[in-house]
Amino acid sequence: MTNKINLIADQSALSAFCKNIAGSEYITVDTEFLRESTFWPKLCLVQVATPNYSGIIDPLANNIDLTPLLNIMADPSVKKVFHAGRQDMEIFYRLMKRTPASVFDTQIAAMVCGYGDQIGYDKLVAAITHHKIDKGTRFTNWAERPLSQEQLVYALSDVTHLCKVYEHLQKMLLTTGRSEWASEELQSLVDPSTYEIDPDNAWKRLKARTDKPRFLSILKSAAAWREREAMRRDQPRNWVMRDEALLNIAAQAPKDVNALARCRGLPKGFMNSRPGQDLLAQVSMAAELPASQAPKPEPRRQLDPELAPTVELLKVILKRSAEEHGVAQRLIASAEDLESIASGQDSKALSGWRNDIFGADAQKLIRGELGLAISKNKVRIFKIASNQALAE
Repeated sequence: MTNKINLIADQSALSAFCKNIAGSEYITVDTEFLRESTFWPKLCLVQVATPNYSGIIDPLANNIDLTPLLNIMADPSVKKVFHAGRQDMEIFYRLMKRTPASVFDTQIAAMVCGYGDQIGYDKLVAAITHHKIDKGTRFTNWAERPLSQEQLVYALSDVTHLCKVYEHLQKMLLTTGRSEWASEELQSLVDPSTYEIDPDNAWKRLKARTDKPRFLSILKSAAAWREREAMRRDQPRNWVMRDEALLNIAAQAPKDVNALARCRGLPKGFMNSRPGQDLLAQVSMAAELPASQAPKPEPRRQLDPELAPTVELLKVILKRSAEEHGVAQRLIASAEDLESIASGQDSKALSGWRNDIFGADAQKLIRGELGLAISKNKVRIFKIASNQALAE
């Protein structure tokens, strides 16, 4: 891997670089972006590497067209390797109108291979390659030009070391027979619905303290208006209108301009503006909806207090299983999964590989077929019927 920084800032250089990497088995990819003052992430850099080539693409350069790179991102014959790639995938989904094809995420693979829950890139690189990454330029304004040599070196390190990390994890997955485990976890990352924004669902992120149908109908309508307006302006949601103002509008249910003006938290003169008129019209229509058409809040999950001890015992089984098999606990079962199992409901932890290493024992515990004991400061699991200790 060369240490020379290949900064790609014109179309001919981008075309040549993409021609060189197009036939690669895999490419490692990372992005730098800003989002503080926009709704959509502002792409500032794209870093790409293979074992033989590496480069930093400047999407802010004059007249540069990322199509050659996007064609590779869409090519299923070239594996695209990210680390914690959800935000990177979101950027490419917006550019491509589809998710990149053939994706591998080293954070997910690391969880399957025993490197802990959501391990950071620098720690994973250190664990696998023994290279320490200088994080001094992590927090920087990537939209500024020109970028310093230090910034470019840091940005490129996000993909060059990823090559060795990927190859190591891929070998571990094949050796342990866990490739399908990782592939299963990747499904939500490559699912287009993960990155699609439905304004009608925007109200769900607000903390409503009532489930009154009229309030929720207005809140849904007002939140959807803000979502569309933020997308149109390409501004953060709270720059358009703060959450508190939306909740106040839902509570006050204004029917005219004067009533809207009395709602707290609105910008001066907003009620007489075109967006203000549009919001008022949406709110007025929502206020007239029958209760049967009001949105339904997610039911609050409440665990039966009598099941709490069972959940705690399941946590012990889960921890032991995660340590024994070298898999992050969160990947095997979530807190919700444990509560579902304790209450006799279905759970993803009761199927596939999760059932093999945890779910089956969890159900045996529920049925009274397994017990827990402490011996020599270790938790041991034994069969109740024969009192025969299971393998540690």
